[in-house]
Amino acid sequence: MGITLLEIKDLHVSVEGKEIIKGLNLKIQSGEVHAIMGPNGSGKSTLSNTVMGHPKYVVTQGTILYKGENINGFKADERARKGIFLAFQYPTAIPGVSVTNFLRTVLKSIRGVEIAVKDFRKELKEKMELLEMKDSFAGRYVNDGFSGGEKKRLEILQMALIQPAMALLDETDSGLDIDALQIVSEGINRLRASDRGMLLITHYQRLLNYVQPDFVHVLVDGKIVKSGGKELALELESKGYEGVEGSDKKAVAR
Repeated sequence: MGITLLEIKDLHVSVEGKEIIKGLNLKIQSGEVHAIMGPNGSGKSTLSNTVMGHPKYVVTQGTILYKGENINGFKADERARKGIFLAFQYPTAIPGVSVTNFLRTVLKSIRGVEIAVKDFRKELKEKMELLEMKDSFAGRYVNDGFSGGEKKRLEILQMALIQPAMALLDETDSGLDIDALQIVSEGINRLRASDRGMLLITHYQRLLNYVQPDFVHVLVDGKIVKSGGKELALELESKGYEGVEGSDKKAVAR
């Protein structure tokens, strides 16, 4: 049995004075992949940003526990160093900064020590081979002129290098065509591990055709209204959010 990596208790979150998350409970153990699905505006991205510690998102009630420790007051960089990672829905371009230099800086920040160039290049090459990425990718500027699929693959490459215990993937399938979705999904599957938890946040079921979750949760109006296995995603596909929401408003995440 795995350890509890992330536990969210009665979480309430406001953005610019408006409550978005309205009493959310969730527990993720090591080795588990959870998916949160919900309509636009339900609070999915608010949840991921709050767990990561974005200052715009204010916790007004409840706690976020990471490995049993209350991290409500921790800044984003502190959470990252502890082993929490967020893959962004809309990664930012950084013209003039190469992928290699960017990733080396990221690792120095996370690990707290300078990494020798030779050691870093070896590590980077290993991870790029794991994700079937061409060597030329490392010399390009970060997300500058990247396709949607390339941006998301760089997020997965960061995850592969950082090796977080808890990974939050915010709408990783957003803007991807079917080929790019398959490639990104393969990368995610290769990074599944018994000592890692994952939270996939998505609007559509299609990502879950390639990355099979252990648990699926339906988020509507800031609350998880139903939880189940991977078959719940198929139910959403056929019934829509309203149909599933109305069937069980009292369901609580495990």
